[in-house]
This record gives sequence, structure tokens and C-alpha cells, in this order.
Amino acid sequence: MRAAMASAEVGDAVFDECPTSKRLEAFAAEILNKEAALFFPTGTQSNLAGLMAHCGRGDEYIVGQMAHTYRNEGGGAAVLGSIQPQPLPNETDGTIALEAIAAAIKPDDFHNAVTRLLALENTFNGLALPEGYLEDATELARTRGLATHLDGARLMNAAVESGRDPAWIAGRFDTVSLCLSKGLGAPVGSVLAGPGQLIEKARRIRKMLGGGMRQSGILAAAGIHALEHNVTRLREDHERAARLAEILSRFPELGAGKAQTNMVFMSPRKADAGEFVSFLADRGIAVGGGYGTLRWVTHLDVDDVSIDRVESACSEFFENERNQ
Repeated sequence: MRAAMASAEVGDAVFDECPTSKRLEAFAAEILNKEAALFFPTGTQSNLAGLMAHCGRGDEYIVGQMAHTYRNEGGGAAVLGSIQPQPLPNETDGTIALEAIAAAIKPDDFHNAVTRLLALENTFNGLALPEGYLEDATELARTRGLATHLDGARLMNAAVESGRDPAWIAGRFDTVSLCLSKGLGAPVGSVLAGPGQLIEKARRIRKMLGGGMRQSGILAAAGIHALEHNVTRLREDHERAARLAEILSRFPELGAGKAQTNMVFMSPRKADAGEFVSFLADRGIAVGGGYGTLRWVTHLDVDDVSIDRVESACSEFFENERNQ
């Protein structure tokens, strides 16, 4: 990947003159079977541009209460897009109940915001959304006149887990945001894919949001390498997450759940979470989380030896606890 970045042919991407950036965009559009795609520096920005391309000031999008675009992206849709979010509860499998979606669509009344868009996320907390649900939810949106957007930051994980072509998943939605970092291993970047006219609208929005990069081909080359070499290997991350979940389950105090693609969640019951996280950090192991839940994520830089280190650290931590 570093070699591809070093040798990348570049030009001014703001004027659409960077050949490597254009190659990445064409490649991503082909993989997702979309008319066009656009390279962004971050997934937060590509999601926001997608929402703003679909919705105008005072419009509304329906979204999960725990979804990234609502909960973890700084309120950008409301602050920068003047788009009203209509959050709905996420079910335990990451879905939003179809009845709740239908009930949340506002009637045509000047008292209401205009409901324009349904935004879903796949994977959701590591869960690949059920295929039938993707079809039913997007069909409901279409029949009610709504556009659809997918926060597919980990779309490739969902594709690997379900055995579906990523284009099939993307095909349920008008626009899709796909992260090139995270499990795919690029240092920077996401792409937004969809209809050509909508992507051109997103190009203007990207500039407005500060996402117009110049010689971005250096970064785009990493994205191309990631899509060419690091998709099928996501299965390794899922397998390591399953092994990690099995190890953590040996320590009931941690309250660890089952592996969900490349993620394992746990809610410590009889262990001090802060003390445990600090103990791991002292041994070079990073685990994140909040609200009483910790999240482990396996990715390109986590190998079998890394999982062995977690096993040893957990054994050491609880051995120390017993001896105190």
C-alpha cells in the first residue's frame, strides 16, 4: 500500500484532474454497481454529503437512535445541513421496526418537516442487517416516496458475513457511503456512491464542507489497494473476533457477548471497567467504549499473536484480582 501511494500519479482533484482519484471513484462505483462515486477524506463527511444531497433545509431523515449518523457525527446533519433527524429505536438486531418507520413518515402538512430520506447502517454494531429486512425497509421507503441512504462504513464486513455481493447490498439504496479505512486498512478516506446527478450535487457539498483535496491521488492509491487486496481477508478478522469472544467468555466478570463480524462487546459486571482498560493499556492493548459497554474490534493490524496477548493479559488481571 505504501509503495502504491509513493508511485501514485496525481493531479488537482478539486478540478477533477487527479487520475488516481478518478480511478478509485470509477472502481468503487463499479464494485457497488452505481453510476458514479466521489472520494471523501472521512466517512463523517461522505455521510453528511449524502444526507445533504437528498435533503434540503427543514427536511427530515429517519434514522436509528443508535446510528452513527445520528449519534456519533457531531450533529452535522442538523448543524450544517439544517436537516431534522427523526430518530427511532434500534432493535437488538440493528434494524428499525417497519411499523415505526411507517408511522414516523410525516403527512403532507405545512406544520411538519418534510420526510425525505431513510438512512440505515450496515453493519450495525458489528451485526449484518438481515437481507429480507434490507429489501422490506427500502421498499417501504420507496413506496412512501422516500430516498434511501446506507452508512456502509463496514459494508464489506456485511458482504463477507452474509456471502452477498456488496453490489447487492448497495443496490437496495440510492446512495452508499463506504469507508476505506477501518477493516480495509487505508489510512484515510471514504467514498460516496450513487446516481451521477446526485453525486455531482455531493461534489459541490464536499467543497462547501472543506473536503476539496488537491493531489489526493496519494491517498486514493491506498484506497484502490485496499479494495483490491483487503476485502476477502476480512473473513480473518471475523474468525479472530470469534476466538476473542471465546477467550473473553472464560471470564464471566467481563460480561462478553458473541462475536459480531469483527466486533465483540462486553459489559463488565463484577470487574472495574476502568481498571481493566488501564491494565490492558499498560500492556499495549487498546479497547474502547462508553456508557458501560466496551468494544473490541479486530482489523488488519490485529494478528493471532495479538489475540494470544489478550488471553494472557486477561488471565493475569483476574489472577491478580484473586490474590488481592
